[in-house]
Amino acid sequence: MRAATGARGQALRFDLTAVEAFDMAGAALLLAAERAHGAPTEVTGANPHATDLLARARHAVPAAGPLPAAQGEAGGQPQGQATGQATGQARGQVRWQTIFPVLVASLEALANGISFMGEALVAVLRLPAHRRMLQIGDLLRYADQAGVRALPLVTLLGFLMGTILAFQSIVPMRPYGADLFVANLVTVSLLRELGALLSAVILAGRTGSAFAAEIGTMKVNQEVDALVTMGLDPMTMLVLPRLIAVMLVLPALALVLDVAGLFGMAAVMRGFGFPLVTVMHQVQLSATVGDLFGGLFKAVCFGAAIAAIGCRAGLSTGHGPRAVGLSATAAVVGGIISTIVLDGVLAVMFYRLDL
Repeated sequence: MRAATGARGQALRFDLTAVEAFDMAGAALLLAAERAHGAPTEVTGANPHATDLLARARHAVPAAGPLPAAQGEAGGQPQGQATGQATGQARGQVRWQTIFPVLVASLEALANGISFMGEALVAVLRLPAHRRMLQIGDLLRYADQAGVRALPLVTLLGFLMGTILAFQSIVPMRPYGADLFVANLVTVSLLRELGALLSAVILAGRTGSAFAAEIGTMKVNQEVDALVTMGLDPMTMLVLPRLIAVMLVLPALALVLDVAGLFGMAAVMRGFGFPLVTVMHQVQLSATVGDLFGGLFKAVCFGAAIAAIGCRAGLSTGHGPRAVGLSATAAVVGGIISTIVLDGVLAVMFYRLDL
């Protein structure tokens, strides 16, 4: 290659008379030397097979200009500097090619979410005219699936969380003589935040994914298209029953988790020598009606977000064997993230409103 580059401006000839075997690798080597030379070359002594391979290689490989100039050419710019600039430009291009699709996907997801919320609101406003499409039996079935069947798991998690919170709090507070106020701390934490938040996380994992899988399977089997063809509204028949059921059962689940957590906290406090009467007195002093109803209001908001995200993931299911699984995964991830974000927004709002 260096000899071909150094022979620029002169005639370059390849003599293949003594070549016994010639394949496409040899043709590629001759074409690379021709590119390095910067001008067509003359091939002599080639047999018909080698000539045919060279013709095919020239036809398959697009015409390209000469190789980059050596150091000192191209206006005196060093080759290392030109290579560095090219590398920097390539990295910048790759960076933008990576960021731009993520930004577009995020904007599309936001637009789809807003569109789905608008369709759900329209379905609620049109519910009196489409009340026959909302089946009470479906509503009760979804409530049983989301609420009643989740009670054992919610109760167990609530008891364990109350136990863990009390134990982890009483150990560092006992040297300061403030271990009695662990009951106040756990009570406020459960009623205001953890009861609704943990119940929502459980519901996102159990029910949100189930909603996405059910509706996604219907979408893949074209059952949703059949409903539209028959003049039925999928939002009213598929989304609203699930949305209403989850909004009704999640506050009840949050209340059950709160009670189970208080029992777990009381068990730890009793193990550290505090009478149950003293613990209950601290719970009554710290808990307020505002804390209880604030947590239940958060549970209603979390339930609406989880059900809406699960149903939207199901309705946006694509085609193929992996589509339903991807929709279920998107429902779980989106439900948990939206719950945490919404909890932060509501916490700031409650603080600003002094609730």
